[in-house]
Amino acid sequence: MQKIIALLILVIPFIIAGVGIKLMRDSMFGIVIDPFTYTALQFIVGLIMTIVGVWFIGGYLLHRERKNKRAQERFLKKRKENDETN
Repeated sequence: MQKIIALLILVIPFIIAGVGIKLMRDSMFGIVIDPFTYTALQFIVGLIMTIVGVWFIGGYLLHRERKNKRAQERFLKKRKENDETN
């Protein structure tokens, strides 16, 4: 059950990014979707949706790689000297 919930949490940002790409594509071809009145506004909303979706997915992957210690050194969080003594 936990894996299904985790999969759903990851599918939602993919859908958001996909809708954002569709909004940007439609605004490039001059197709205005109903809630928007201008193609520029539609493009900006699509760009924001795409950035948020990709940002969430990238953040999740980076968190998972850090947790499993598979990320490159520059992406690993630096520990303070006091933490190493514990």
